[in-house]
Amino acid sequence: MSTLSIILIALIAFLHLYILWFEMFAWTTRGPKVFASFPKDLFEPTKTLAANQGLYNGFLSVGLIWSLLIGDPAWAQNVATCFLLFVAIAGIYGAATASRKILYVQTIPAILALLSIHIF
Repeated sequence: MSTLSIILIALIAFLHLYILWFEMFAWTTRGPKVFASFPKDLFEPTKTLAANQGLYNGFLSVGLIWSLLIGDPAWAQNVATCFLLFVAIAGIYGAATASRKILYVQTIPAILALLSIHIF
């Protein structure tokens, strides 16, 4: 993979580690500041749901990091492609159901990383 691909994959992996931390450990403290339109009284009751989402974001991150550690270039590309597709699809769903912002934060970077893998 190209240096650009590696950088993009690493950035997306770290983004999803941040999302893991945010949703699993900071949902009730930082959540009301980040999601101002979400009723404040719902953060505590949705803490377990947010933590579950955070765990899934962690799995995405681990898969992307794994792709960077694979020695065989073809397998590294295949694993990265798989997890970037997961990220892009999750972003599309999130943009359709939660916030359009997710499209810009999650889907577009994943698509750019996919293009960098398969073009460069």
